[in-house]
Amino acid sequence: MPGTQPARGTRDFLPDDIRRREYVIRIVRDVYERYGFEPLETPAFENIETLLGKYGEEGNKLIFKILKRGEHEASGEADLALRYDLTVPLARVVAQYQNELPRFFKRYQIQPVWRADRPARGRFREFSQCDIDAIGSTSPVVEVEILSAVSEILKTLGFEDFIIRLNDRRLLDALLQAAGVPALLTAPALVTIDKREKIGRDGVIAELVDRGLEPHVANRCIELLTPDTENRTFSQLAGDPSLNDAILDHLREAVRPHPDGLVALQSLANIRSIAHGTPAWERLAFDPSLARGLSYYTGAIMEIAVEGIGSLGGGGRYDNLVGMFLGRDVPACGFSLGLERIIVLMTERNMFPPAVALGAVDILVTIWSDESRAASVALAADLRKSGLRVDVYPEADRLGKQFKYASSRNVPFVAILGDDERARGEVAVKDLRSGEQAAMPRHEVGSFVAANREPRTENREPRTENLEPRTNPEP
Repeated sequence: MPGTQPARGTRDFLPDDIRRREYVIRIVRDVYERYGFEPLETPAFENIETLLGKYGEEGNKLIFKILKRGEHEASGEADLALRYDLTVPLARVVAQYQNELPRFFKRYQIQPVWRADRPARGRFREFSQCDIDAIGSTSPVVEVEILSAVSEILKTLGFEDFIIRLNDRRLLDALLQAAGVPALLTAPALVTIDKREKIGRDGVIAELVDRGLEPHVANRCIELLTPDTENRTFSQLAGDPSLNDAILDHLREAVRPHPDGLVALQSLANIRSIAHGTPAWERLAFDPSLARGLSYYTGAIMEIAVEGIGSLGGGGRYDNLVGMFLGRDVPACGFSLGLERIIVLMTERNMFPPAVALGAVDILVTIWSDESRAASVALAADLRKSGLRVDVYPEADRLGKQFKYASSRNVPFVAILGDDERARGEVAVKDLRSGEQAAMPRHEVGSFVAANREPRTENREPRTENLEPRTNPEP
C-alpha cells in the first residue's frame, strides 16, 4: 500500500522485535557493567564540524546532513548532522567534561546511529551500536579487557563460531611502506584494502592500480598482507598459537627497517600474552590484511566475525581523536558491537530462548457481562499488585472469542469471573497451554499464576526513547 512503507534502510519494530532487541541489550549492558563500564548518552545530532573530517573519504560521504532551517533553508547549507557513530561524540564529551570525569574513564553507550549507506541484508541506514570505550591509558590491558567483554557477550548469547581478527594500524602502514606504497597513497590504499572481503583479492589489486599504484606494488601489498597460512581458516588460526607466531615472524622480517612496525608487532604480542585465560584467548587470530576503514585509528584494530557470515563488530585504538577537540592527545580505545547484525543472525539460527518469544502478558482477565466489568477491572488491579502482567479484555464478548484473542497474544492464563464464581468469591483460571481449568479463591489467583507461568529471561526493564528509536529495517 503506497505511503505505508518506512523509509528505505529503516524499520518499524513490532512487539516481538522489541523483545528480541531488549533481550540482547540486557545481556550487553550486564556484561559491560560487570567490566566496570559506565553508561553515557549523547544527542542524535551534532554540529556538522564535529563529525566532518573524522571518518576518512568514505565516511564523510555517508554522513546524513541536516539543512539549515527557517530563513536560511533556501541556502541549501547544512549546519548539523545525524551522528555517524558513537566514538566521535564520545571524544567531544571527554573534551567538554575533562575536569568532571575520572582519570580512566570507561563508558558504554547503546544508541542508534545513521549512515547514508546502501541498504543490504543486515545493513541499514539507521541502526544501533553497543559501544564500550576506555579513555586515559595506553596499556594493552585496555584492549584485552574490551575483547574479553565482547567475547563474553557473544558466548552468553550462544555464539560459538566467532573469531577475533587482530591487527595494528602502525603495522599496516609499515607493510605498505615495505611494499613501496607512496606516503600520499597510504590512506586511499587502506580504504581499498578494507574492502577485501567484498571485492576479493583481484578487485583490491585492480582498485589499487586505479588509485595510482604500479601493478607490481599492488601485488606486493597483497603478498605482505596475506601471508601463507596453508589455506587455514581464521577459526583454525585462532586455535593454533604456533601458526600465529609464524605470521608474526613473517611480518617481523618484512617490517624490520620500519621501527613503528616493530613496535606494533610487540604490541600485538603483548595483547595476546595478556589475553591468556580470558574469554578472548582462544578466539584471537592475527590478520595483517585487517584495515578497519575509519581514519582515526592509530594502533591496535580488531574485528569480531563469524566465518562465512561477516563482521559482528569492530574497533581499535584512537589516541589522537580526543586531541582534535581538546588540543592535546588523550589515549583511547573502543569497540562497537553491531546490534542489528547480531539479532538478524540469532533469529536466522533460532538462538533466542523460548521465553523471549512469550507475550508481554501473564494473564488475561475476561469480562463475563457488562454488569461484571467493574469486578474484572478490580481483579486485574489486585493481580498487578502481586507483580503479574495483566490485560483486561475490553468487551463482554463470547468466552471463546476472548480465549482466541488471548491465544493470539501468547497469554498462558485466562481468568473467568462468571456469575457463579463471583457469588462464591472464586475465579476460574484456564491454562491455555494445557487446556486445564480450575476454580480457586480469588486471593490465590496471583500466586497460582506466578508459580505456573514460564520463567522469564530476566525482569523486564522499561524501554526508553534513547535506547532505540521507534522508527524502522552495520556492524
